Amino acid sequence: MSTWPSITLARRHDEARRLPFEIDTPQGPVCVGSVAREDLQVLERRQPTLHVSPQAVRLACPAHERNTRLAEANASLREAGLIRGWRDETYAVVTVLGAEPLALIERAASRFWGTLTFGAHCNAYVADPQGRPTHLWIARRSFNKPTDPGLLDNLIGGGVPHGQTPFEALVREGWEEAGLAPGVVAAATPGRVVHLYRDIPEGLQHEHLHVFDLRLPADTVPRNQDGEVAELWLASIDDALALAAGSEMTVDASLVTLDFALRHGLLDDAALARRAAVLWMGSTRGGI
Repeated sequence: MSTWPSITLARRHDEARRLPFEIDTPQGPVCVGSVAREDLQVLERRQPTLHVSPQAVRLACPAHERNTRLAEANASLREAGLIRGWRDETYAVVTVLGAEPLALIERAASRFWGTLTFGAHCNAYVADPQGRPTHLWIARRSFNKPTDPGLLDNLIGGGVPHGQTPFEALVREGWEEAGLAPGVVAAATPGRVVHLYRDIPEGLQHEHLHVFDLRLPADTVPRNQDGEVAELWLASIDDALALAAGSEMTVDASLVTLDFALRHGLLDDAALARRAAVLWMGSTRGGI
């Protein structure tokens, strides 16, 4: 298990392929993401209000116009096929969690612009009478999902939209993905925050992933509600860790499972813990 490929994939990024994306503010330009150099010509042609230079792509307009200008750009990029999997869900353009948004954009556009996003995932587990985890719930993503179709996932997981904290998003997703009542999910406890910065087909995933744990009674049977999960099953810890250490699970879910295993003493691998440590940002408690 020491290989654990998701650790490498979480930071697989070619910095030379992208140009900083900045937003002008009264205090000066703020770097909020990056844009692939190969897309600059399309971007410049379809959105002339964006200033493209050899140093950066900059949005320079009054603050009250930013959302409109970016919405126009995103509509054009969608038409050109550079933004896929449109969600009709709003993400905030920020540099830290909880900051006042510099702009609001369509969720699917965040990877194109390389903006910071936030996720919330939960390790739902069953434990023995002494509290030691014995099983983990595993989900298989729907084969119709635009991202990672058919791959394995944590029982609960999703993006954090504008207006919600990671914990609030987790509670919402708990019902949609597993049919768990808000009062049940509210018992989840925080793990770490995982930092992902990796090239993906949609652009750049720059994400702070907030991890939570939720102990469920052995007789609880989650049921998907939104059609985004193909199947759910309860796997032994050994089987779950083997899946997470392989290639069948999403990178996000693999790292969330690894965080769980290391915190609960389910893996005794100092070399693996050292490799993973570069991804940990501290406790996810601030996302509650």
